[in-house]
Amino acid sequence: MIVKDEAGIKDILQKNHVVAIVGFSTDENKGGHYVPKFLKEHGYQIVPVNPTITEGLGEKAYASLKDIPFPVDIVDCFRRAEAMPEIARDAVAIGAKVLWMQKGIESEEAAKIASDAGMKVVQNLCTMREHNRLP
Repeated sequence: MIVKDEAGIKDILQKNHVVAIVGFSTDENKGGHYVPKFLKEHGYQIVPVNPTITEGLGEKAYASLKDIPFPVDIVDCFRRAEAMPEIARDAVAIGAKVLWMQKGIESEEAAKIASDAGMKVVQNLCTMREHNRLP
C-alpha cells in the first residue's frame, strides 16, 4: 500500500522504531548520515546497512538487509532508484513493515514488490522532514 497522506505517514513514524538505513554514509554532509543521526537522536533504533563499513553512529553495520539478525520495521533507502527493486525484495524477505524511499527516489517496481507483500510504501519523502512535521 502506497502511503502519501499525512495521517498515514504519522502512523508509520509513531508505530515503527527499528530503522534499517540502506545506503548509510559516513560522510556527515550526506543525507545517508545526517538523517539517521537525526532519527537516532529522536529515539529510533538505527541499523546502518553498507557493505563497506563495520559501524556507523556507534551502531553495528551490516552488509545487507538479510544479514540483520533481528526484526526491522522500516527500510529507509538512500540508494538510486535502479537499486530499489532488489532492496524491496530483501525488505520483503526479512519481513519489514515499511519500505521508505527518500526524497528524490521513486520506483514503481519496488513499490509493487513491497505492496504485493503487504508492506507499506513511502516514496520521494524524507523521514527527517516528515518527523519534523509531526505534532
